[in-house]
Order: sequence, then structure tokens, then C-alpha cells
Amino acid sequence: MSTFNLDIVTPTNLIESENISYVRCPGRDGLFGIMSGHRESIIALDYGEIKVTQNGKDSFYATSGGFAEVTNEKVQLLVETVEESSIIDKDRAEASLKRAQDRIKNKDDIDIKRAQAAIGRALNRLNIYKR
Repeated sequence: MSTFNLDIVTPTNLIESENISYVRCPGRDGLFGIMSGHRESIIALDYGEIKVTQNGKDSFYATSGGFAEVTNEKVQLLVETVEESSIIDKDRAEASLKRAQDRIKNKDDIDIKRAQAAIGRALNRLNIYKR
């Protein structure tokens, strides 16, 4: 099976991986997968789960969105944030979820869409933490 290189780039971090056989990402229009030989493209990412298959083993990452750039040489995920499932701080994610829920419940002078997005990101991190 053909493989490719993957870079996951954030403003403060770079994760470089080789021998990747499959990547599944949360696109703005739904999930999409990338295998070797995928057509070159740039795809907008939403918050969600990134699944990376390397040497037959799956790894899972939480992301808050960005872009995927697919070229002949490699795949780059240019994301705002990324956290591997094994390093997600469950207590911090639960606290973020509670804060956002409390803001909506108390009808504080807040941006509801922003609070709902915070809930979505926190739930995403908690779901991926369990992987």
C-alpha cells in the first residue's frame, strides 16, 4: 500500500509523520478521507476528530479547525489547535464545557453562537479523550 507524509501545523507546534496510509478529517461540509494519490486540493476544516492511520495503527486528534493542503509530496493540516487523544486534559475540557453551559443558562451578556461553539469544542475534546 502506498503511503505519504503528514505534517500537522499549529501556530506553536509541528507534528511530522511518515508512512501514513490514511487520514480522516472534519471538513466544513462533512468528514473526508485522504489516501496516497489523492487529488491536489485545499479543504476547509471544522472542529472535530482527525484520525491518522500509520503502520496499521490509528491515532486520534482533536482540532478546532483550519485547512488541509493535499499535494503530490505530502498532506499538511494547518490548524488552529491540535491535541492527541492521550494528552487531552479531561478536567480542563469538562470545566470549559461547564463554563459555556453556565453562560447560556444564566443568559449572561454573551454571544450565544460563540458559547455554542465552545460547547461543541469541549464535547469534541471529551469524545476524543475516550479514544
